[in-house]
Amino acid sequence: MCEKFFPENNMNSPARLLILGGSGFLSGTLARVALAQGWAVTTVTRGQRPVTAGATPVQADRQDRAGFARSLAALDGTWDLVVDAIPFTPDDARQDVAVFTGRTGRLVFVSTDFVYDPRQRSNPQPERAASYAAGGYGGLKRGAELVLQQTAPKELPWTILRPGHIYGPGSHMGCLPLQSRNPQLIDDILARRPLQLVDGGRFLQQPVFAPDLAETILDAPHHPRAAGGIFNVVGPDIVESRDYYRVLASLLERDVTIEEVPVAQFLAENPDKAPFCCDRVYDLTALRAAGPKIPATTLANGLRQQLEVMRRGSP
Repeated sequence: MCEKFFPENNMNSPARLLILGGSGFLSGTLARVALAQGWAVTTVTRGQRPVTAGATPVQADRQDRAGFARSLAALDGTWDLVVDAIPFTPDDARQDVAVFTGRTGRLVFVSTDFVYDPRQRSNPQPERAASYAAGGYGGLKRGAELVLQQTAPKELPWTILRPGHIYGPGSHMGCLPLQSRNPQLIDDILARRPLQLVDGGRFLQQPVFAPDLAETILDAPHHPRAAGGIFNVVGPDIVESRDYYRVLASLLERDVTIEEVPVAQFLAENPDKAPFCCDRVYDLTALRAAGPKIPATTLANGLRQQLEVMRRGSP
């Protein structure tokens, strides 16, 4: 860890966390988990939605590059950890380098497993790929990763995380088209309506529970070997996507009928959805060797917690 920053070096003050985001699904989860751990949390959003209670809100639009830089420059001090939970482009990564160099002990950059070319994946997939996505969401995220890889970790200690499908309280359920994050999914299962899934839901994946991912993020700055590293982050269960829906239906005390949508037909109509139409199984050897916490919540337990929160009506 960077001795200039981290809380063990100042026992009278809580660790300081800055989140780019804070009102969304993952960023909101991260803020709640961090506050529960005792971090002093600042969130940076456009101010269009409420942020997590207990966090210090800062309003700034990162697309206004100059205004964003001025807003962050006006904030006092440094942060033990900065998490970019909402990066989409190489310019976002360049912004992180420009604004946070010298001001944080670690930058955690949340990327995606969509950086891997869906046509040339290994099973399990390590971080070093034979081919990466060339366009779309995954291609832009890969371009952002490359910006950070060109930045010396001694100047800005960075860690890139590549989660698979993220689920948990604060998000709609569903992990595969045509039911991905479908707000009607629970009602459809309760009403025993058939669910249409690409390839009948046979693709493998490893969903990661959002609070687990948050704990991995918050643990990263404690591990020097994670600086300058890129890591897959997924949950413990390798399941066929249709098993996600079967587990969910069981928790709802229902059976589920799955109707198959042919892959070729789906991709002909939705060529941008190719990253969903492949096995998404990942090698965690590098993450284990670097030391950050490994997600451990089983799919059944995570879905149970998500349902409980939905029934209560708040994360």
